[in-house]
Amino acid sequence: MIWAQNYDPLGNGLLSALVAAVPVVVLLGAIGLFHVRAHIAALMGLGAGLAVAVLAFGMPAGLALRAAGFGAAYGLLPIGWIVLNIIFLYQLTETTGQFHVLRGAITSITGDSRLQLLLIAFCFGAFFEGAAGFGTPVAVTGAMLIGLGFTRLQASGLSLIANTAPVAFGALGTPLVTLAGVTGLPLMELSAMVGRQMTPFAIIVPFWLLVAYCGWRRTMEVLPAVLVAGVSFAVVQLLISNLHGPWLTSIGAALASIATLIAFLRIWQPARIMHVNEAKLAAGDERDVAATADAANAQPLHDPAAVRRAWMPWIILTGCVFLWGLPFMKQGLDAIFALRLPFAGLDGVIQRLPPVVSAPEYEKAVYNLNLLSATGTAILVAALASALLLRVPARTVGLVYLRTWKLVLPSLLTIAAMLALGYLTRFGGIDASMGLAFAATGVLYPFFGTMLGWLGVAVTGSDTASNVLFGGLQKITAEQLGLPPVLMAGANSAGGVMGKMIDAQSIVVASTATQWFGQEGRILRHVFVHSVVLGSLIGLFVMLQAYVYPFTLLVP
Repeated sequence: MIWAQNYDPLGNGLLSALVAAVPVVVLLGAIGLFHVRAHIAALMGLGAGLAVAVLAFGMPAGLALRAAGFGAAYGLLPIGWIVLNIIFLYQLTETTGQFHVLRGAITSITGDSRLQLLLIAFCFGAFFEGAAGFGTPVAVTGAMLIGLGFTRLQASGLSLIANTAPVAFGALGTPLVTLAGVTGLPLMELSAMVGRQMTPFAIIVPFWLLVAYCGWRRTMEVLPAVLVAGVSFAVVQLLISNLHGPWLTSIGAALASIATLIAFLRIWQPARIMHVNEAKLAAGDERDVAATADAANAQPLHDPAAVRRAWMPWIILTGCVFLWGLPFMKQGLDAIFALRLPFAGLDGVIQRLPPVVSAPEYEKAVYNLNLLSATGTAILVAALASALLLRVPARTVGLVYLRTWKLVLPSLLTIAAMLALGYLTRFGGIDASMGLAFAATGVLYPFFGTMLGWLGVAVTGSDTASNVLFGGLQKITAEQLGLPPVLMAGANSAGGVMGKMIDAQSIVVASTATQWFGQEGRILRHVFVHSVVLGSLIGLFVMLQAYVYPFTLLVP
């Protein structure tokens, strides 16, 4: 039986959109306002989503349950698989003492916590986003920052803020490749458009990151390093996105930023070194500082052999993640084992209708069981290879992995519930109902269309998913309003990057990586305003591109 989505079930677009927003409000409100544990909040949001889908939008109950199940499966693989194995790698380096040595190696580059944050959260995080995406950068950088002595709130929140600039080109350009497929717009034009939209924000984000950590005055003390990291990233991102395409944009920009910043720090250091947690201690805030006091007071270690061993797991991780992301590697591993499983009773039975799409089409629901080519498997291979080279006894490796399973199990269940809600809202047409409300804003649509991309990522947890959900709507609405379609399709992806820091999936990954279970609400409240303000700034920039000379010249 075919079920057609209904985007205005209540006969009033605004009222239908408000009802459609109920599951998101329940989920984020429960976490952020009422301090409900993440897994309980996720189940509450899922329950609200099922009620809205069935009772308000007329979705058959069996279909709604199958959509939620499909989303839960996606939450476990690939996302949960990444979280499990990156925490395993971190636990392994902690157990063997390698992370203690690594901490010393990083502080040998700079003892200033502001510059350590810039190097790890922004530069290294951008590389992992470009190579893998799907929560990998937040998991890696959050764990590393905890090891360096940052508080759990700092490590979680700052990793989320930093993981924005490269998101539109993350996972080897997947969001834009998908957007081109959904909209039919030229991939190179979309790549160039998003590269131009994100150029100023590649400079703003590292500055914003440090202000969030230590305030304006202390950020200005390291302004030269911030500009070196941000400008090098922005310039290379702009060049690659406009001259080559989206595939290597974030990776190339991140590598340029890492190399340039490290080289710069060899010849320049701030006049005053700011130690980790200094700002919080000066303010008399002792909470969570004691838990990382030993790390904060750690001294650099200079034994070259020990430093090489300490860096080895992370270098292997970088190589594995990059290798797994290459198309020929994915294809080769999928040829060995990969199953594409149509989700029975869901695949091809839901019809999407205009104006969300230009012509009626059927939703695909095919689960990709690609365990070998999944990014989480690359991380597991890196962890096991590191254990072998470090000569860690097999029994110790097994015990650490078992401990990691116990540690992250609640988070895996939470991620599954979050993704169940995200897929339910997509297959039920609930997100599209909210999107159409944004599309009715007329001359202000460049701003609100950008915020639609922000909403899409905040709900689904993925810039790729947001582009699938709203890419066609952006193109159609732009054509109706006389705007360049490539501008608004690009704005959907660019605006979405700022929604990444508040999506429930990323927040759970951050809380798991920093082992700060049950505090997802504090993390959400910590980053929410940053997300809204930065998303709005991108919206205003898109408005300038739409209407104001010479910004209009930036549209391909």
